[in-house]
Amino acid sequence: MTETLKVTLKKRGGLSVIYTEGYINNQGGEEIAKVAYRVLDGGEKKLLLNLEGTKIVNSIGISILIEIIERILEIEGKLGFCCLTKTIAKTFHIMGLAQYADIYDDEASGVAGMTG
Repeated sequence: MTETLKVTLKKRGGLSVIYTEGYINNQGGEEIAKVAYRVLDGGEKKLLLNLEGTKIVNSIGISILIEIIERILEIEGKLGFCCLTKTIAKTFHIMGLAQYADIYDDEASGVAGMTG
C-alpha cells in the first residue's frame, strides 16, 4: 500500500487534535510525528489523535507512534487516541500503546477525558 496519509491539526478545548486520513506506515507515521513534535515543541503537553480516517496501521507506523508516546512521557504530557477501528484498537492493546495512552470511542469523550 502506498496510500498517502493526510494529517490535519485543530485546537479543541485547550487540546491539540491531530486528524489522520489514510494508511499509517513509515511515511504516514513520520507525517504524524512532524505535526506532533511541532505541537510539543510549541509548549503543548496534550495530544489527541483522531484516527477515524485511518483503517490500517502497520508495524513501522506503530513504532513511530511509540516514539511519540516516549517523547510525551519525557515531558510528562498526555496522549490519547479516538475513533479507532476495532482492529486498530485491539492492535494498540496487544502492542502496549493503550498502557501509555488513553483510547476513547469518539472525539467528544477524548476531549472531555483529556481536558477534565
